[in-house]
Amino acid sequence: MTSPPPPDSPQDPSGRVPTRLPTGGDVDGEALSGEVPSIAPFSPADPFAGRRPRFLGGPKKMAEAVEAGEAVGAAEPGAEGAGPSEPGGVPAAGEPKRGGKKGSGRSFWKELPILIVVALVVAVLIKTFLIQAFFIPSGSMNDTLLEGDRVMVNKLAYRFGDPARGDVIVFNSPMLADGDGETIFGALVRHVAESLGLSSPDSALIKRIIALGGETIEVRGNQVYIDGEPLDEPYLKEGSFMPDYGPFSVPEGWVFVMGDNRSSSSDSRVFGPIEEGEIVGRAFARVWPPSRWGGL
Repeated sequence: MTSPPPPDSPQDPSGRVPTRLPTGGDVDGEALSGEVPSIAPFSPADPFAGRRPRFLGGPKKMAEAVEAGEAVGAAEPGAEGAGPSEPGGVPAAGEPKRGGKKGSGRSFWKELPILIVVALVVAVLIKTFLIQAFFIPSGSMNDTLLEGDRVMVNKLAYRFGDPARGDVIVFNSPMLADGDGETIFGALVRHVAESLGLSSPDSALIKRIIALGGETIEVRGNQVYIDGEPLDEPYLKEGSFMPDYGPFSVPEGWVFVMGDNRSSSSDSRVFGPIEEGEIVGRAFARVWPPSRWGGL
Protein backbone atom coordinates (compact mmCIF):
# COMPACT_ATOMS: atom_id res chain seq x y z
CA MET A 1 0.00 0.00 0.00
CA THR A 2 1.33 3.39 -1.03
CA SER A 3 2.01 5.76 1.82
CA PRO A 4 0.49 9.26 1.55
CA PRO A 5 2.80 12.06 0.55
CA PRO A 6 4.10 14.50 3.08
CA PRO A 7 1.93 17.55 3.66
CA ASP A 8 4.35 19.94 1.97
CA SER A 9 4.73 17.81 -1.18
CA PRO A 10 3.08 19.19 -4.38
CA GLN A 11 0.42 16.93 -5.72
CA ASP A 12 -1.85 17.25 -8.75
CA PRO A 13 -5.51 16.17 -8.77
CA SER A 14 -4.60 12.86 -10.40
CA GLY A 15 -2.76 11.81 -7.27
CA ARG A 16 0.68 11.58 -8.86
CA VAL A 17 3.73 13.02 -7.14
CA PRO A 18 6.82 14.15 -9.09
CA THR A 19 9.82 11.90 -8.51
CA ARG A 20 11.94 14.98 -7.78
CA LEU A 21 11.12 18.54 -6.95
CA PRO A 22 12.51 21.34 -9.17
CA THR A 23 15.31 23.29 -7.59
CA GLY A 24 13.80 26.61 -8.62
CA GLY A 25 10.77 27.95 -10.37
CA ASP A 26 8.54 30.87 -11.12
CA VAL A 27 5.03 31.51 -9.92
CA ASP A 28 3.59 29.11 -12.51
CA GLY A 29 5.71 26.23 -11.31
CA GLU A 30 8.04 26.26 -14.37
CA ALA A 31 11.52 24.88 -13.82
CA LEU A 32 14.25 27.53 -14.10
CA SER A 33 17.26 25.43 -13.18
CA GLY A 34 18.18 21.96 -12.09
CA GLU A 35 16.60 18.77 -13.35
CA VAL A 36 13.35 18.92 -15.35
CA PRO A 37 10.42 17.41 -13.45
CA SER A 38 8.78 14.26 -14.72
CA ILE A 39 5.83 14.74 -17.04
CA ALA A 40 2.54 13.44 -15.77
CA PRO A 41 -0.10 11.93 -18.06
CA PHE A 42 -2.78 14.24 -19.37
CA SER A 43 -5.62 14.85 -16.97
CA PRO A 44 -8.85 16.59 -17.97
CA ALA A 45 -9.04 18.10 -14.51
CA ASP A 46 -5.68 19.81 -14.95
CA PRO A 47 -4.47 19.80 -18.59
CA PHE A 48 -1.26 21.59 -17.66
CA ALA A 49 -0.03 19.29 -14.92
CA GLY A 50 3.67 18.54 -15.39
CA ARG A 51 3.76 20.19 -18.81
CA ARG A 52 5.49 23.42 -19.87
CA PRO A 53 2.90 25.44 -21.76
CA ARG A 54 4.05 27.25 -24.92
CA PHE A 55 1.61 30.09 -24.39
CA LEU A 56 3.23 33.45 -23.72
CA GLY A 57 0.95 34.27 -20.80
CA GLY A 58 1.58 31.10 -18.75
CA PRO A 59 -0.84 28.32 -17.77
CA LYS A 60 -3.41 30.62 -16.25
CA LYS A 61 -3.77 32.79 -19.34
CA MET A 62 -3.59 29.73 -21.57
CA ALA A 63 -6.55 28.22 -19.74
CA GLU A 64 -8.47 31.45 -20.20
CA ALA A 65 -7.57 31.41 -23.92
CA VAL A 66 -8.81 27.81 -24.28
CA GLU A 67 -12.10 28.70 -22.64
CA ALA A 68 -12.43 31.72 -24.96
CA GLY A 69 -11.75 29.56 -28.02
CA GLU A 70 -8.49 31.31 -28.99
CA ALA A 71 -5.55 29.54 -30.63
CA VAL A 72 -3.01 28.11 -28.19
CA GLY A 73 0.55 29.25 -28.81
CA ALA A 74 -0.47 32.36 -30.78
CA ALA A 75 1.20 35.68 -30.29
CA GLU A 76 -0.49 38.14 -28.01
CA PRO A 77 -2.35 41.04 -29.57
CA GLY A 78 -0.02 43.88 -30.48
CA ALA A 79 2.98 41.55 -30.95
CA GLU A 80 4.98 41.77 -34.16
CA GLY A 81 3.16 40.05 -37.01
CA ALA A 82 -0.26 40.32 -35.34
CA GLY A 83 -3.01 41.37 -37.73
CA PRO A 84 -5.48 44.19 -37.11
CA SER A 85 -8.62 42.09 -36.90
CA GLU A 86 -7.85 38.60 -35.54
CA PRO A 87 -5.48 37.26 -32.88
CA GLY A 88 -2.22 35.74 -34.00
CA GLY A 89 -1.69 38.18 -36.88
CA VAL A 90 -4.32 36.56 -39.17
CA PRO A 91 -6.16 39.33 -41.05
CA ALA A 92 -9.91 39.25 -41.31
CA ALA A 93 -11.54 38.08 -44.52
CA GLY A 94 -11.38 40.72 -47.23
CA GLU A 95 -8.50 42.64 -45.63
CA PRO A 96 -5.23 42.86 -47.65
CA LYS A 97 -2.15 41.22 -46.28
CA ARG A 98 0.46 43.66 -45.07
CA GLY A 99 4.01 43.51 -46.37
CA GLY A 100 3.07 41.86 -49.69
CA LYS A 101 4.71 42.80 -53.00
CA LYS A 102 1.56 42.73 -55.10
CA GLY A 103 0.34 46.13 -53.91
CA SER A 104 3.71 47.80 -54.50
CA GLY A 105 3.79 46.41 -58.04
CA ARG A 106 0.39 47.88 -58.80
CA SER A 107 1.51 51.19 -57.36
CA PHE A 108 4.56 51.28 -59.66
CA TRP A 109 2.49 50.68 -62.80
CA LYS A 110 0.02 53.35 -61.73
CA GLU A 111 2.84 55.88 -61.25
CA LEU A 112 4.74 54.97 -64.43
CA PRO A 113 2.59 57.05 -66.84
CA ILE A 114 2.93 60.06 -64.54
CA LEU A 115 6.72 59.66 -64.45
CA ILE A 116 6.87 59.44 -68.25
CA VAL A 117 4.76 62.58 -68.67
CA VAL A 118 6.91 64.49 -66.17
CA ALA A 119 10.11 63.38 -67.93
CA LEU A 120 8.75 64.51 -71.32
CA VAL A 121 7.65 67.87 -69.93
CA VAL A 122 11.10 68.44 -68.40
CA ALA A 123 12.77 67.47 -71.70
CA VAL A 124 10.59 69.89 -73.67
CA LEU A 125 11.29 72.72 -71.20
CA ILE A 126 15.04 72.13 -71.40
CA LYS A 127 14.86 72.00 -75.20
CA THR A 128 12.79 75.19 -75.37
CA PHE A 129 14.81 77.39 -73.02
CA LEU A 130 18.26 75.91 -72.33
CA ILE A 131 19.95 73.31 -74.51
CA GLN A 132 18.82 71.37 -77.56
CA ALA A 133 20.36 68.59 -79.59
CA PHE A 134 20.34 69.11 -83.36
CA PHE A 135 20.70 66.50 -86.10
CA ILE A 136 22.89 67.39 -89.09
CA PRO A 137 20.99 66.40 -92.27
CA SER A 138 23.31 67.67 -95.01
CA GLY A 139 26.94 68.17 -95.93
CA SER A 140 27.04 71.96 -96.06
CA MET A 141 29.30 72.07 -92.99
CA ASN A 142 31.74 69.34 -94.03
CA ASP A 143 34.28 68.53 -92.72
CA THR A 144 33.52 70.22 -89.40
CA LEU A 145 30.13 68.50 -89.20
CA LEU A 146 29.16 65.39 -91.14
CA GLU A 147 25.77 64.04 -92.10
CA GLY A 148 24.26 62.21 -89.13
CA ASP A 149 26.23 64.11 -86.49
CA ARG A 150 24.40 65.49 -83.51
CA VAL A 151 25.42 68.73 -81.86
CA MET A 152 24.39 70.44 -78.64
CA VAL A 153 23.19 74.03 -78.97
CA ASN A 154 23.27 76.54 -76.13
CA LYS A 155 20.17 78.70 -76.38
CA LEU A 156 21.34 81.13 -73.73
CA ALA A 157 24.63 81.96 -75.45
CA TYR A 158 23.49 85.27 -76.93
CA ARG A 159 21.24 86.34 -74.08
CA PHE A 160 24.38 87.15 -72.13
CA GLY A 161 26.78 87.88 -74.99
CA ASP A 162 27.09 88.96 -78.61
CA PRO A 163 27.66 86.82 -81.70
CA ALA A 164 31.32 86.48 -82.70
CA ARG A 165 33.03 85.69 -85.95
CA GLY A 166 33.68 81.97 -86.28
CA ASP A 167 30.74 80.88 -84.09
CA VAL A 168 28.77 77.93 -85.44
CA ILE A 169 25.12 78.90 -84.99
CA VAL A 170 21.64 77.46 -85.52
CA PHE A 171 19.08 79.93 -86.86
CA ASN A 172 15.63 80.03 -88.39
CA SER A 173 15.80 79.75 -92.14
CA PRO A 174 14.58 82.86 -93.97
CA MET A 175 13.59 80.69 -96.94
CA LEU A 176 10.78 78.82 -95.15
CA ALA A 177 7.53 80.28 -93.92
CA ASP A 178 5.99 79.08 -90.68
CA GLY A 179 3.57 76.22 -91.24
CA ASP A 180 -0.02 76.72 -90.14
CA GLY A 181 -1.50 73.25 -90.70
CA GLU A 182 0.22 71.31 -87.89
CA THR A 183 -2.05 69.53 -85.44
CA ILE A 184 -1.54 69.63 -81.68
CA PHE A 185 -0.57 65.95 -81.61
CA GLY A 186 1.87 66.46 -84.49
CA ALA A 187 3.45 69.42 -82.71
CA LEU A 188 3.81 67.34 -79.51
CA VAL A 189 5.51 64.48 -81.38
CA ARG A 190 7.82 66.92 -83.15
CA HIS A 191 8.80 68.65 -79.91
CA VAL A 192 9.57 65.34 -78.19
CA ALA A 193 11.66 64.10 -81.14
CA GLU A 194 13.56 67.39 -81.28
CA SER A 195 14.12 67.32 -77.52
CA LEU A 196 15.74 63.89 -77.80
CA GLY A 197 17.85 64.92 -80.79
CA LEU A 198 16.09 62.44 -83.09
CA SER A 199 15.22 65.16 -85.58
CA SER A 200 15.77 68.84 -86.25
CA PRO A 201 13.22 71.46 -87.24
CA ASP A 202 12.86 71.82 -91.00
CA SER A 203 13.12 75.56 -90.52
CA ALA A 204 16.49 75.42 -88.72
CA LEU A 205 19.85 75.78 -90.46
CA ILE A 206 23.39 75.56 -89.10
CA LYS A 207 26.20 77.73 -90.48
CA ARG A 208 29.26 79.68 -89.36
CA ILE A 209 29.33 83.44 -88.74
CA ILE A 210 31.75 85.07 -91.18
CA ALA A 211 30.94 88.79 -90.95
CA LEU A 212 29.27 90.92 -88.25
CA GLY A 213 27.03 93.95 -88.42
CA GLY A 214 28.78 97.04 -89.77
CA GLU A 215 31.43 95.02 -91.67
CA THR A 216 31.84 94.66 -95.42
CA ILE A 217 32.36 91.19 -96.88
CA GLU A 218 33.67 90.31 -100.30
CA VAL A 219 34.67 87.06 -102.01
CA ARG A 220 37.32 87.45 -104.65
CA GLY A 221 39.58 84.82 -106.19
CA ASN A 222 38.29 82.06 -103.85
CA GLN A 223 39.25 84.21 -100.85
CA VAL A 224 37.01 85.95 -98.31
CA TYR A 225 37.82 89.57 -97.41
CA ILE A 226 36.44 91.45 -94.41
CA ASP A 227 36.78 95.22 -94.74
CA GLY A 228 39.42 94.60 -97.40
CA GLU A 229 41.50 92.21 -95.25
CA PRO A 230 41.84 88.50 -96.16
CA LEU A 231 40.17 86.16 -93.66
CA ASP A 232 42.08 83.09 -92.44
CA GLU A 233 39.72 80.09 -92.49
CA PRO A 234 41.42 76.86 -91.37
CA TYR A 235 38.03 75.13 -91.02
CA LEU A 236 37.24 75.19 -94.78
CA LYS A 237 36.71 71.86 -96.50
CA GLU A 238 39.71 71.09 -98.64
CA GLY A 239 39.02 71.81 -102.28
CA SER A 240 36.12 74.21 -101.63
CA PHE A 241 35.46 76.73 -104.38
CA MET A 242 33.71 80.10 -103.96
CA PRO A 243 32.51 82.25 -106.84
CA ASP A 244 33.11 85.98 -106.49
CA TYR A 245 30.61 87.82 -104.33
CA GLY A 246 30.09 91.38 -103.13
CA PRO A 247 31.23 93.60 -101.71
CA PHE A 248 28.26 93.60 -99.31
CA SER A 249 27.85 95.72 -96.17
CA VAL A 250 26.20 93.82 -93.29
CA PRO A 251 23.57 95.91 -91.44
CA GLU A 252 23.92 96.48 -87.71
CA GLY A 253 22.14 93.77 -85.72
CA TRP A 254 22.63 91.22 -88.50
CA VAL A 255 25.27 88.57 -89.28
CA PHE A 256 26.55 87.06 -92.51
CA VAL A 257 26.82 83.25 -92.41
CA MET A 258 28.41 80.66 -94.67
CA GLY A 259 28.88 76.88 -94.65
CA ASP A 260 32.36 75.35 -94.29
CA ASN A 261 31.76 73.37 -97.47
CA ARG A 262 31.57 76.45 -99.69
CA SER A 263 31.08 74.45 -102.89
CA SER A 264 27.85 72.91 -101.54
CA SER A 265 26.25 75.44 -99.20
CA SER A 266 23.20 77.66 -99.54
CA ASP A 267 23.96 80.50 -97.15
CA SER A 268 23.93 84.29 -96.88
CA ARG A 269 25.29 84.49 -100.40
CA VAL A 270 21.86 83.16 -101.44
CA PHE A 271 19.34 84.40 -98.84
CA GLY A 272 21.19 87.37 -97.40
CA PRO A 273 22.25 88.17 -93.79
CA ILE A 274 20.50 86.81 -90.67
CA GLU A 275 18.96 89.03 -88.04
CA GLU A 276 20.45 88.34 -84.61
CA GLY A 277 16.97 87.82 -83.19
CA GLU A 278 16.53 84.80 -85.49
CA ILE A 279 19.53 82.98 -83.98
CA VAL A 280 18.40 79.92 -81.99
CA GLY A 281 21.73 79.37 -80.27
CA ARG A 282 25.40 78.52 -80.57
CA ALA A 283 26.54 74.96 -81.28
CA PHE A 284 29.30 74.11 -78.82
CA ALA A 285 29.86 70.34 -78.96
CA ARG A 286 29.50 67.24 -81.10
CA VAL A 287 27.90 64.48 -79.04
CA TRP A 288 27.22 61.80 -81.67
CA PRO A 289 28.70 59.56 -82.87
CA PRO A 290 31.00 58.87 -79.87
CA SER A 291 34.04 58.67 -82.17
CA ARG A 292 33.51 62.35 -83.07
CA TRP A 293 32.92 63.78 -79.60
CA GLY A 294 34.49 67.20 -79.24
CA GLY A 295 33.98 70.94 -79.04
CA LEU A 296 33.25 73.37 -81.85
